[in-house]
Amino acid sequence: MLFNSYPFIIFFLPIALFVFFRIGAWGHHRIAISWLVAASLFFYGWWNPAYLGLLIGSVLFNYSVGVGLALGTSESTFGKKGLLAVGIAGNLAAIGYFKYANFFVNTLNQGFDTEYYLAPIILPLAISFFTFQQIAYLVDVYRGETREHNFLQYCLFVTFFPQLIAGPIVHHKEMLHQFARDSLYKFKHENFSIGITIFCIGLFKKVMIADTVAQFSTPVFNAAAQGAAITFFEGWGAALAYTFQLYFDFSGYSDMAIGLGRMFGVRLPLNFNSPYKATNIIDFWRRWHMTLSRFMLDYLYIPLGGNQKGPARQYMNLFITMLLGGLWHGAGWTFVIWGGLHGAYLFLNHAWRAAQTFLGWQFKGRAYRYASRLLTFFAVVAAWVIFRADNLDAASRVYEGMLGQNGFPINKEWMAKMHRLGPLLADWGVETGILVIHIKRAFLYWAIPLLLACWILPNTQQIMRRFEPAINFIDDPKETSFIEWTPNRRWSLAVLIMAIVCLFNMTGLSEFLYFQF
Repeated sequence: MLFNSYPFIIFFLPIALFVFFRIGAWGHHRIAISWLVAASLFFYGWWNPAYLGLLIGSVLFNYSVGVGLALGTSESTFGKKGLLAVGIAGNLAAIGYFKYANFFVNTLNQGFDTEYYLAPIILPLAISFFTFQQIAYLVDVYRGETREHNFLQYCLFVTFFPQLIAGPIVHHKEMLHQFARDSLYKFKHENFSIGITIFCIGLFKKVMIADTVAQFSTPVFNAAAQGAAITFFEGWGAALAYTFQLYFDFSGYSDMAIGLGRMFGVRLPLNFNSPYKATNIIDFWRRWHMTLSRFMLDYLYIPLGGNQKGPARQYMNLFITMLLGGLWHGAGWTFVIWGGLHGAYLFLNHAWRAAQTFLGWQFKGRAYRYASRLLTFFAVVAAWVIFRADNLDAASRVYEGMLGQNGFPINKEWMAKMHRLGPLLADWGVETGILVIHIKRAFLYWAIPLLLACWILPNTQQIMRRFEPAINFIDDPKETSFIEWTPNRRWSLAVLIMAIVCLFNMTGLSEFLYFQF
């Protein structure tokens, strides 16, 4: 079931809220949690009931390893390590089969000219998210960092529908104590008002921005996959359009997840914090998919040695972490190369910082900050091309277009309307002609405002800053917000208008992009 669908908004959400708080008001907290677990399983099963067994089996397996097998209380270190290995291996085996088996067989056949056959495997929804979440739980139990083993609360920790499908990847220590509070089961108008506001802002981003911008990127990438030559303006138009599509799609989902959680009185961790405002790649990964970055840092990069074994080992650890992070996003060489590219970016970023320290250079000021932000943005745009492309050949065609290898033609209609600019562009080598894929002129009206919105406007959490919208939101005094939400009639009217506009424009089912990962 999609957050941006009529069945969810009109039927599922109101019923889930009403029954949960009604049962909670009667004092039956265990029944209220059971209801929310059942509702979350129904939400998951709406997509494909056949995979409900996988989710339930994963919950039972990990709970058994973590609690039933006394992973955190065994006195034998070998026994604890063995149980942890069994738990992690079981999780990796499940995700390995469903997500990577076909990729492995196809790669084997291409590399060694073999003809092994494996029937196509449908990727279960959210398997990457609930698997990583439970691996983190097992590791933390092994480390002795959790002693909370209430089965119903654990089930809700894994299946809670606002964060089940595409994150955030939550920690047990962030969630379990919230489920134990008596105040959680009492309906609060403030929580509902904050939650519905954040949800509607996210819905607007998804329906009115991300889905609209998608029409400018999808035709070009589809044409590249079919072998068409991509020209300069087509390549850059598609790359920028996808850059904004993914931004507002993931930002919208992250807002909607936090808003839904807040309606139930649950605060989820922040997962998206204006990443295009980043002034370097390190900063970018502190802002983009923040809970995935946290997982990779705590459970991959640091166990590999982090930065404790010298610069060479640190850079290797960074590269391995990002390669695996790319592979987490999808079973394909495009994702592996995308992860490797970001690993190289991080290597250069750390090397630049080390050089500055060694040489005593200090670069400060607004001009340097803006230049750094611009450079980071275009580095990210370049990487998104291979992330979005269907295969390596399609990515190379888009890159060829962006580098001008297929010319700089522009539509005659555009050139005619440019008046004085038209002859100047002609002098620079821009020719009129028929483009293979027609980039709509409307994209020009979207691109600059969207870029300015990403760079200048406050994000949702900053707008809601007075009400502690997310667990790990840090109120940075340097990033002032000139728009702040307050519970009054004007904001109520604005949220109502956003909701009505979105409801009338939800003409078809449009999945969130991170549902694919």
